[in-house]
Amino acid sequence: MLVLTRKVGEGIVIGGDIKLTVIEVKGGGIRIGIEAPRDKKIYRQEIYDRICQENQEATHWDLTGLDVLSANLQSRSRS
Repeated sequence: MLVLTRKVGEGIVIGGDIKLTVIEVKGGGIRIGIEAPRDKKIYRQEIYDRICQENQEATHWDLTGLDVLSANLQSRSRS
């Protein structure tokens, strides 16, 4: 991990197309401005972690639920 010290108004550039700027330091928080191309997805860490967790959960199949769904589809096709 790269650790940098920046003051208000200073920033860093990532990959030539993403610029982070320290906007304000207040209490225990820091406001950061982000300039990036619109096609770049930017998430807060806790949101990104939740998306990853939900994607991981979606890859696990509950076979009981699949059996119920299959039975429902079979009963509909008979009607």
